[in-house]
Amino acid sequence: MKCPMCGFADSKVIDSRPTENESIRRRRECLRCGKRFTTYEILDSVPLMVVKKDGKREIFDRNKIMTGVVKSCYKRPVTNEQIDALVTDIETELANSLRFEFSTEEIGSMVMERLRALDEVSYVRFASVYREFKDVETFMRELQQLLAGGNAPKK
Repeated sequence: MKCPMCGFADSKVIDSRPTENESIRRRRECLRCGKRFTTYEILDSVPLMVVKKDGKREIFDRNKIMTGVVKSCYKRPVTNEQIDALVTDIETELANSLRFEFSTEEIGSMVMERLRALDEVSYVRFASVYREFKDVETFMRELQQLLAGGNAPKK
């Protein structure tokens, strides 16, 4: 960090503390002139992007996933804490990957995978909207896969 008084490129940190806006305030001392100055460090993050089916891109919004999951879990024995944990788990997995763009298909599959383990009925509800079932046969195939899979917990 360059000293604002003499321009020397080296300083030592005397004090560090977090601020309310998630930055870090540092008091520094120039190693040449001895003057003290304050710097603020903030995390530089690249927002996650979602690529829609039509190719448009938009910033990831956890509330959209939350809304879909809440609708699928309506009147089911799934708590708000479980729903929040599911959405947080997906958001964390996306953020921890080395990518910044994800298709709606990838995110939808992640939701379905977690919902299937959480509640079968909620899973089928979400799948019916996400996979856009056109007829009863498509819906029945999904139910048969669910029953044959054995991965889902029995209620």
